[in-house]
Amino acid sequence: MTKTTTCVYHFLVWNWYLFLNYYIPHIGKDDEKLKEFHDGGRSKYLTLLNLLLQAVFFGVACLDDVLKRIIGRKDIKFITSVRDLLFTTLVFPISAFVFLVFWTLFHYDRNLIYPKGLDDFFPAWVNHAMHTYILLFVLVEAILRPHNYPSKKLGLALLGACNLAYITRILWRYSQTGNWVYPVFASLNPLGIVIFFSVSYFLSASTYLLGEKINHWKWGVTVKPWMKKK
Repeated sequence: MTKTTTCVYHFLVWNWYLFLNYYIPHIGKDDEKLKEFHDGGRSKYLTLLNLLLQAVFFGVACLDDVLKRIIGRKDIKFITSVRDLLFTTLVFPISAFVFLVFWTLFHYDRNLIYPKGLDDFFPAWVNHAMHTYILLFVLVEAILRPHNYPSKKLGLALLGACNLAYITRILWRYSQTGNWVYPVFASLNPLGIVIFFSVSYFLSASTYLLGEKINHWKWGVTVKPWMKKK
């Protein structure tokens, strides 16, 4: 893609995620059957947190595109670095993780993750917007332009910290309400929950490494802007 086309693409995807972040939290807001969905809102569902993360990333990517065309690359190293750090350590691995875990549990037993009753409120296109297209957009981004990956130690540490923060949020909410965010946890004993969280981290770490492999396959070894020789 040309620089202009890339900028337009980022702008359109950014607006798509802005729309989703506005539209989805308002679905069935006054319906008693969706009271649990709205109780705690965005911060308890990884799917909704990921949609917010996507909006932030594509907004930064769009800003990076625009500024490069206006003032040149050398003046926006910070924004480019933030863009790459967001994509490599969070956006790609979390999107791939949500896609894999959701559709695996959905096809095994959808009641563990997305009960059939939700179909009355969330049309198919919304479900796919939350759980399918997220992977499509990050794959396009991965082959659209190169991204500078941090060291594996730093990248996996940041991803692990985010995993731990979200697990803490889930456990804290359960301790306060007695209800699990996702039905799958209610079917597990304490050991099963520990195993589930452990496997989840290893899966997210694997998606991080997958993103790095795709970047290397498509673009070869990239050099961080601050490491380039002047």
